[in-house]
Amino acid sequence: MNFMPITPIAETTYTVTLSRADYEALTELVVDASDLIDANAVKVCLTSGETETFPFELAERLLDGDHPITAFREHRGFTTRRLAETVGVLPSCLLEIENAREPGSLDTMAKIASALHVPRDLLVGL
Repeated sequence: MNFMPITPIAETTYTVTLSRADYEALTELVVDASDLIDANAVKVCLTSGETETFPFELAERLLDGDHPITAFREHRGFTTRRLAETVGVLPSCLLEIENAREPGSLDTMAKIASALHVPRDLLVGL
């Protein structure tokens, strides 16, 4: 990154007048600094295990309309039966939810989200 010196056009005790180019350069630096702060915050969350990334293929499945529970269940390596047992519901109940024939109670959705280690919001309302 090349840093060009900023040359004020005029200065008073309370103001500094800059050229448009200098103003835009400073604005860009502020945006870049903000982006670095955000990137470092994400890095800390990833390193601490507070959050995780998901493979592009999983995102594609969700964007293509696969049910989020099905996509995350398969991503985590659960069979329908094993996830149902973990959550404490019948496999047929889980299939009804995955096939969008039943919405699933908030309690059930919270248990599924917990078992899949994802926020409930990723499973509801997509």
